[in-house]
Amino acid sequence: MSETISKLEQNKLYFISFCIEQYKKHSGTTGGATMGLFDRYGVTNYLFDHYDVLHTQGNQWLIEEIESFIKERGGLK
Repeated sequence: MSETISKLEQNKLYFISFCIEQYKKHSGTTGGATMGLFDRYGVTNYLFDHYDVLHTQGNQWLIEEIESFIKERGGLK
C-alpha cells in the first residue's frame, strides 16, 4: 500500500520545518532542543492545526506567537 500526503499536508510540514529552523536561530539552540520544546508544549500541533492563518505571517510575528503560545502553557519563564 502506497501512502501519499496531500499538497496541503506537505505545505504544512514545510511550514513547521521553517518555524523550527527560525525558532532555532532565534533561541540559539539546536534543532533537537527546539523540537523537544515544541513537542513538550504542543507547538507542532498548533502550527499544523492553524496553518491557514499562521503561514501568512512574517518571521518575527511567528517567533513572538510561538513564544506566547509556550508561555501560556507554563514554559519560557
